[in-house]
Parts: sequence; C-alpha cells; structure tokens
Amino acid sequence: MVVKNVCCIGAGYVGGPTCSVIAWKCPDIKVHVVDKSEMRIKQWNSDKLPIYEPGLDDVVKECRGKNLFFSCDIEKGIKEADLIFISVNTPTKTFGIGKGRAADLKFVEACARKIAEVAEGHKIVVEKSTVPVRAAESISHILSANTRPDVSFQVLSNPEFLAEGTAVTNLLYPDRVLIGGEESAGGDEAVAELMWIYTHWVPKEKIVTTSTWSSELSKLASNAFLAQRVSSINAISAVCEATGADVSQVAAAVGLDSRIGPNFLQASVGFGGSCFQKDLLNLVYIAECLNLPEVAMYWQQVTDMNEYQRTRFAKRIVECLFNTVTDKTLAVFGFAFKKNTGDTRESPAIYVCSHLLEEGARLNIYDPKVEPKQIEHDLTSSSVTDDPERVQTLFSTYSDPYEAAKDAHAIVVLTDWDEFKNFDYKKMLDSMKRPAFIFDGRKMLDHSALIKLGFHTETVGKRFARNALLRASGEHFPAFSWTP
Repeated sequence: MVVKNVCCIGAGYVGGPTCSVIAWKCPDIKVHVVDKSEMRIKQWNSDKLPIYEPGLDDVVKECRGKNLFFSCDIEKGIKEADLIFISVNTPTKTFGIGKGRAADLKFVEACARKIAEVAEGHKIVVEKSTVPVRAAESISHILSANTRPDVSFQVLSNPEFLAEGTAVTNLLYPDRVLIGGEESAGGDEAVAELMWIYTHWVPKEKIVTTSTWSSELSKLASNAFLAQRVSSINAISAVCEATGADVSQVAAAVGLDSRIGPNFLQASVGFGGSCFQKDLLNLVYIAECLNLPEVAMYWQQVTDMNEYQRTRFAKRIVECLFNTVTDKTLAVFGFAFKKNTGDTRESPAIYVCSHLLEEGARLNIYDPKVEPKQIEHDLTSSSVTDDPERVQTLFSTYSDPYEAAKDAHAIVVLTDWDEFKNFDYKKMLDSMKRPAFIFDGRKMLDHSALIKLGFHTETVGKRFARNALLRASGEHFPAFSWTP
C-alpha cells in the first residue's frame, strides 16, 4: 500500500502543525484534518489560525485548498484515509482512580470507536497524542472487537517532540522521528509506510523504529528528563539567592561539562505548557501502578520543585513590597507559558498571578498573543480560585504595556517575550509609583541598566546589593531581607 490520503483527528497544537508540514512536504498526499469543533475548523480556514506558531501561517496558506483540508466531517476523513493520526487531547484526570495524575484517555477511546464504526478496508492508525504505556494495545483491542471481517488495522505509535514556539522548525528539522510498531510482518509494513511519508524531508538516519511500548515510554521519559533539568537548576537558584551566588554563572560552569551540556539550565519562575506537568504526573501514576513507589516519589519531586519555585517567586514579590500587596497595582508582563505561543496551559503566570490576587493585589496584565478571554478563564477557573467574582474585579488586561505600567508599584515579568527587552523602561519608571520595583522571573532583562535607572530589581537565582539598587534615585526605605 502506498499512502495517498492522510486523516488527522484533532486540529489542535499537535495535529494542525504536524499535518500542515506533511501536506507542504508531501504534495502527492492529500491531508484532511478533522475536528468536531466547528469554531476551531472555521479558524483553520480563516486568516487568523487558532494557534500562534512562527512560520505556520505561511505553510497553511500555501497548502490549504490544494492538498490540505480542514473539516468537521470526521466520518468522510476516516473512510477516505489510508493512514489516520489520532491527535486528540489526553488531559490529566480530574476525578476517579488516578485523579490528578493519570491520563484521561476518553478522547482517544472515542476516536478508536469511531474509526472502528466507519472504517473500510485496511487502515494504519497512528497514536500521535501523548499516551501512557500500552495505550496502543487498548486501541488495538477496541478496533479488533468492533470491526467487520473485511476491515483490518495496524496500530503504530509516533509521539511528537514539538516545543511550542518552535513547532514548525521542530517538524522540519527534527532531532529524531520515533515510530513504534508491532513486531510482525504487518507491523513492519505499517512502519515502512509511515517512514515513507517522513522520508520526503527527514533523513533516514533520523527515523528511529522501536517496539510500540518503547515508543510510548520514550515520549514520557523525554519530557520527564527535560523537566528534571529545569527543576534541578531552579533548586540551585534558591541556594544561590540564599548565599549570594549567581545562578547564571553556576549554570554556565555546569553546562560546560560535556556530559551535562547547557540546554534547559536556564533558571526561571518555573516550567509550564501542556506536556511537562501532565507527563510527569502520568509517569508517577504508572510507577505507582507498577508497585515502584521509590520511582514514583523521585519523579513526583520534580513537579513538587516546580510548584515550590512558582510559590517562592510569588512570596518574594509580596515580601519585597513591604510584606503586603493589598490594593497595590502590579503590571504583569507575559501570561503565556513561554514566548512565541499563545498557549497558557500550566503557565507559571497563572499560579503567580493567582497567589498575588489572593493577597489582594490589582494586576494589569499584558501579553502580545494571549487573548483577554483566555486570561479571564484561567484566573477565574474553579481550579485556581474559590471566589471568581472577587478575582474578576482585581485584574485588567491591556494591549499597551506602557498603559499597564502606569501608576503601578511594580513590574512582574513572567514570560520571556523578546519584545520585553526593548521596552523604554525609563518611560515606564517615570509613570510608576516610587519606589518602583521590577521582578524578572525569566532572567532576561538588563538588570544593571534597570538598577541605574532607579528600579529596585529582583530576579531568579541572584541577589543585588541594596545600596547599588537605590543609589540612582537616592531613595531610602527600611531594610528588609528575604529568606527562601
């Protein structure tokens, strides 16, 4: 079989960009991305895509209507496809067994049952969603138990390794493409078909084949290892602040070791996104189910350290502002979990802002890509506050950072948007309350320049001499200390 038609169920952060690049690099393949959300499909067919990724607009515009199609007709997509990607959400369970840790596979199962219901002939079904180990086996059981004799399937695992903000680049120049399949003649053939698609632009030596179970676990392990590095350097940042060391210098020294390397050693307010937290908790749950409590506790500590870092940063803001932020205005720069994306899932900004709102602060929030409705949803969600009506009165969203900073007591940087480096902070300082504070949760600003302007400057993993902070403005106020 030569794959001529591809269907992707799920038009989200993974399915949309992945299939857009496949369509772009494989003009001989017709690609259908289907989703039950009419609004999401309408956005994919418009000039404003539902997600922001650098370079994605150009790819979609070049292919859409030629060999790339977005539709709500899921049944047609399944029937016409030779290969079907399952790329739906696998959120952490919020109730029942495994609550707060296990992956909820209801959407994956629903896809499997729909495929079994309407499929004709032979289909290759590829799990693209991040799933726990042996999920492909469950999909296979559902398909085999609900199909007719003239229909057959092969189930593969093809996990994504995309970083939001660089998804298109990651797809075009991947470190590796991982394909897991059943160790059989049919499984080998299915793997070869999927490999053929990727070889349109990916060198063969970067396409790695494994068993299905190894492929599934590799995805969880990769994210767990990356999250572990972030939590490790953030743990060191607390020691740096307590001792006077500089976490950037420590990270640079550690990163020079060829066995360690420099990547993911940037201390910050914490990691976020749709993958790290969810996959860590999933791995914890799997270890517990396998009666490996020591393994579970080890990986649980990685996510606990992330929680500690977010809370620690929020408390630092309160303590530096004379132990109260009640009715004080704070300009929050950045709400997405990282730059070059509008995604706010598990964003550290949600947790830091929530803590400040509980303390009675008034927040002026600016983010260049996150929609105000999304910010409102995240901060008034029942998972972060018991009093959404009160919270609603304490924050506002702004489209102009200078307006957000006007009359503010402090600026809090929570996302590493490049534009934040180029703001006119002197102009902002002149419009702010004195003494003016700036809290750089991403270690991205020019701290020396801010100090010279007259900002009381705080960042992660480093202490500044108080006299140096105040000498430019000549302001004096009672000494205080912060204990991590």
